[in-house]
Amino acid sequence: MEERKPRQHPVHVVHRVSAAVLGLGLWVFAGLGFAHGLRFLTTEGQTVLGLSSNGLLSTISVVAGALLLGAAFWGGPVASMVTGVLGALFLLSGIVHLGVLHTELNILAFRLSNVFFSLIVGMLLLFVGLYGRVSGGLPPDNPYRQAHPRRKDRPLPQEQEQEQDAPEDENEQRLEEAELAMGEGHATPEQTALVEHDQAKRREKEYDRAYRHLAEDQPETPHGTRGE
Repeated sequence: MEERKPRQHPVHVVHRVSAAVLGLGLWVFAGLGFAHGLRFLTTEGQTVLGLSSNGLLSTISVVAGALLLGAAFWGGPVASMVTGVLGALFLLSGIVHLGVLHTELNILAFRLSNVFFSLIVGMLLLFVGLYGRVSGGLPPDNPYRQAHPRRKDRPLPQEQEQEQDAPEDENEQRLEEAELAMGEGHATPEQTALVEHDQAKRREKEYDRAYRHLAEDQPETPHGTRGE
């Protein structure tokens, strides 16, 4: 019988599927641009799917789409890295072209709609690339947590709380053992001292509680002092 391949972690599936979908979208945009017979270098592009485009922008879209599709085929970690890097480049492109609109430096024939599209797609790519790998509370089965030596050995928040509560639980257990030993008549001096110390603390708390209760029950005199 053939061995079944291990099931992919959902985080890797998200990275690969998202990269493939975005890559195909860029290829569709580039293909429609080439179908319009766009000039390669011009600052006045033609409208394709509501965006301005020229031959150079269509070529860049083909390359970016190929990178995303290749990363999706290669695996989740590669898809995560590629989408994150391209997301940062898309954001940078949107910011830069916002400053060169209607100038000779606008070699990709951007319009304001292209700027918004580049910023939105850049944020989407960044979100997809960082999804499931940049967080302080990654679950133990997260592949990026397991691949990180420090995160792998770092306890979860629940485990940290348990470690903080461990000394108190240990002290309570020692006290119970000491009380049981005293009841059976074979307590050590340390156990006897522990029980006596605990009883003294409890008496102090009871005295303090009784004093506060008595002070609250006494009525105040007209001069602002409590009655005897």
